[in-house]
Amino acid sequence: MSNQTTLTEFLLLGFSDVRELQILHFVVFLVIYLVGLMGNLLIITVVALDHHLHTPMYFFLMNLSIIDLGSISVTIPKSMANSLMNTRLISYPGCVAQVFLFVVFIAADLALLTIMAYDRYVAICQPLHYERVMNGRSCVHMAASAWITGIVYSALHTGNTFKLPFCQSNVINQFFCEIPQLLKITCFDSYLSEVGLLAFSVFLSLNCFVFIILSYVHIFKAVLRIHSEQGRRKAFSTCLPHLIVVSLFLCTGFFEYLKPTSSSASGLDLMMGVLYSLVPPVMNPIIYSMRNKEIKAALKKLIVWRLFTKD
Repeated sequence: MSNQTTLTEFLLLGFSDVRELQILHFVVFLVIYLVGLMGNLLIITVVALDHHLHTPMYFFLMNLSIIDLGSISVTIPKSMANSLMNTRLISYPGCVAQVFLFVVFIAADLALLTIMAYDRYVAICQPLHYERVMNGRSCVHMAASAWITGIVYSALHTGNTFKLPFCQSNVINQFFCEIPQLLKITCFDSYLSEVGLLAFSVFLSLNCFVFIILSYVHIFKAVLRIHSEQGRRKAFSTCLPHLIVVSLFLCTGFFEYLKPTSSSASGLDLMMGVLYSLVPPVMNPIIYSMRNKEIKAALKKLIVWRLFTKD
């Protein structure tokens, strides 16, 4: 395959060539997808219907659930379809679309998690200014900026990646189209600009990470100054789920993108792809619903209301 113009499809890395294991992969991914789908849809529905949850924190949480829903919908269905049909093919336009959408959701996710850390900082460290700073208009602007950031960032990455000539192979060592794996099959002397963009991306991600850490340092200092044990517990209960979600997202993402690269196929690449692309979107609604009393109360109210209306 000499250049990009002759490339019409890619081959994704399969989990197994054994038919029984392919069916098992389909079933496992189907369960993961349904859990993520139901969990995130429940969060979106509960926040939208319960007026008690119409606050900045839950507005951002609803946006996070929409992002997580989109993220798993970009990668899992195609992988399941390939396993079911015993194929590894993905078309060139399909790969471009998958890269673009996945990076949109990942970038928007990080931007939104950073905004949510700022929301918690203002709520706990500057409570008297919270309503003024985090008013409805500001929240909409912040959420919109997260989505716009994701779209612009993804457009730059996707365009910069697919303008490169693929002259080594059309085999992607991952179960979905991923930029680091695509760079491995480009011409060696043509991908320096994308590597520079990736380095800049790591720099921006680290800045977001530092901002989140500094926000939580100030939050924990403020919480420790609260004399009431109930007040401290309430403050921690609103911050802990977000901190767990951030840690899960950043640790898996950094490990995937900063680990040493290899030109050969690796089971580690496959497992880390599953870990950073599927686990956070599926776990986020579980973490928030288990650790948040208001979410649990709203879920119970919704279930009771549905049962009552059916009767």
